[in-house]
Amino acid sequence: MTEHQENGQQPNSSETPKPRSRGIYLLPNLFTTGALFSGFYAVIASMNGQFENAAIAVFVAMVLDGLDGRVARLTNTSSAFGAEYDSLSDMVSFGVAPALVAYNWVLADVGKLGFFAAFLYVAGAALRLARFNTQIGSVDKRYFIGLPSPAAAAAVAGMVWAGVEYGVDGSQFAYIIAVFVALTGVAMVCNILYYSFKDVDLKGKVPFLILAGIVLGLAVISINPPLFLWLLFLGYAVSGPVVWALRKLKRT
Repeated sequence: MTEHQENGQQPNSSETPKPRSRGIYLLPNLFTTGALFSGFYAVIASMNGQFENAAIAVFVAMVLDGLDGRVARLTNTSSAFGAEYDSLSDMVSFGVAPALVAYNWVLADVGKLGFFAAFLYVAGAALRLARFNTQIGSVDKRYFIGLPSPAAAAAVAGMVWAGVEYGVDGSQFAYIIAVFVALTGVAMVCNILYYSFKDVDLKGKVPFLILAGIVLGLAVISINPPLFLWLLFLGYAVSGPVVWALRKLKRT
């Protein structure tokens, strides 16, 4: 018996534990579901030889993945469930999907090497996401440790998209593509820093030239989205090692 029951008193309602809510927030998880669907569609499309659609689906997943977290913060609907669901969705959309798209496009032509390169990418994405989840709140938000999985997915899917757009026979470059996919997977788990752009104040004022530069960049991308989107994310993937090398040279 509790002390209140021994004294003939009823327990105070304020002391009874409140039941835990079993519901989930709908809006942000709808975006996450959309990203998951896009990743799954990319896999199915690549199996059917629709590589352009598969690559575009990966980019659609990127957009939806970027929106779900922002929507959750704006609407104050962040939750532990949403974070876990988002991580699992990222594994499909940015881990499994790009690897299988590249594998079905050309890596299957080089046998075990292509299989190894695709698996190395998937394993890199899984390790990258696991490490990111354990380091939330303990690292500098201005930088990512290792190449972010959405950027890695864009680099791989963008390569496929550009190759299909220009009618490139991927089998002629299969070994180079296998090395590229494998190195992208390694870049996700390396300790090289990548700028996160999280310290950019979107609500603050910026010089007119910055806005003009953004408009110009969008105009250039619209000329040939497959090529320029791939070059954009390829440049970001290379930026980490380049900055790391420059810092090493300055210290010597």
